[in-house]
Amino acid sequence: MAEYRFSSTTGIAIVVANMIGTGVFVSLGYQLLDIQSPFVLLMLWLVGGVTALCGALTYAELGANLPRSGGEYHFLKELYHPSFGFISGWVSVTVGFAAPTALVAMTFAAYLRQAFPALPGSAMAIGLIVVLGLFHARSRRSSSLTQMTFTAVKVVLIGLFVMAVMAFGANPQPVSLVPKAGDLAMVVSGTFAVSLIYVNYAYTGWNAATYVMGEMHDAARRLPLVLLMGTTLVMLVYLLLNFSFLKAAPMAAMSGKLEIGVIAAQHAFGPEVAMTMAIVLSLLFISTVSAMTMAGPRVLQVIGEDFAVFRWLGVTNQSGVPARAVAFQSLLAIGFILTGSFESVLLFTGFILSLNTFLAIMGVFLLRYQGRLRPGAYRTWGYPVTPLLYLGLTLWTLIYIVINNPVEAFAGLAMIAIGMLAYLASGRFDRRQGHH
Repeated sequence: MAEYRFSSTTGIAIVVANMIGTGVFVSLGYQLLDIQSPFVLLMLWLVGGVTALCGALTYAELGANLPRSGGEYHFLKELYHPSFGFISGWVSVTVGFAAPTALVAMTFAAYLRQAFPALPGSAMAIGLIVVLGLFHARSRRSSSLTQMTFTAVKVVLIGLFVMAVMAFGANPQPVSLVPKAGDLAMVVSGTFAVSLIYVNYAYTGWNAATYVMGEMHDAARRLPLVLLMGTTLVMLVYLLLNFSFLKAAPMAAMSGKLEIGVIAAQHAFGPEVAMTMAIVLSLLFISTVSAMTMAGPRVLQVIGEDFAVFRWLGVTNQSGVPARAVAFQSLLAIGFILTGSFESVLLFTGFILSLNTFLAIMGVFLLRYQGRLRPGAYRTWGYPVTPLLYLGLTLWTLIYIVINNPVEAFAGLAMIAIGMLAYLASGRFDRRQGHH
């Protein structure tokens, strides 16, 4: 029987589900504290989307010319040095997947508890991670079906919410898309850059399909389309969703709040519908936990294949699934939920992940300089403007994180230093293994 491989549709589903997580449902509340213009707010999501698109178009070249699962880990190892790859993988293992998986699972529980207050929050979050971990550890076919089902449900539910607000929302707010006096100055301000950090966090995940490249059908040829389609679809969803939030509820009601979706539903349809909305939104988060449980362990698997000290993570089951890595990541996420300390980790997640992708995008220039382009393989559309635009916008936000949140930036750099020490220790372990 032919080996089952992920289709382009599954690839797009992984990208969409990884991106549409908690970010888009919590960012607006923070942004409204400093920005009160609908034009500037929607520009944030447009600029964030363009940045993600530039990143996706560049990653497609890296993936087409260096085809193997593992995402940034694989790219940095190949283009810079194995230590860069190891540290990138270390970041993905410790922060990149487990911490956001924990956050999304806890957000799922928090939204569900708005409808059913008696339910235990932590137990529901842990239960979700365990159930999805079991599904994804079975086989690629069950993994693929789980992912496509939940992603389809997510996109349809968001579409229905947007249409309902537009057609039936009570007391619609005036939302002008024409820039007012001072709006254009705001777009190039430090305030905009800081708000862009939240938006970029909401867009993280556009690179998700590169983590499962080795298991995708005809990956080198199909990856550009998968990344482009997935990212464009999410940008449209984000713009429509934020427009409908602004249309549904007064800015003052959402300012500084986390549960934007429920507040918007309360103002548009009343408390009874808002209760239903809480349940609906909780369902949306299932596909995000599912996508992270699918993509993250593939990075662990590749690290396990390359480093003897982590070899146990590289083991796959009869279906070719890295079941041990799925279990390890799930346990790490549960650990974050139980300790509650993951919130401090998430403050620097945006910084450390942006740094990770920044180096990967820079790698496209190294790829060409090293003469490693494959004949007929995809080249970045709009090169060199596309990667330079991504690097410029990302560097802008990174500088503002260092200025405004030095503690989180320092914690991120400390995490990288620990990764370097782990790399040196694993090298010693590998040499010792070689002697026996």
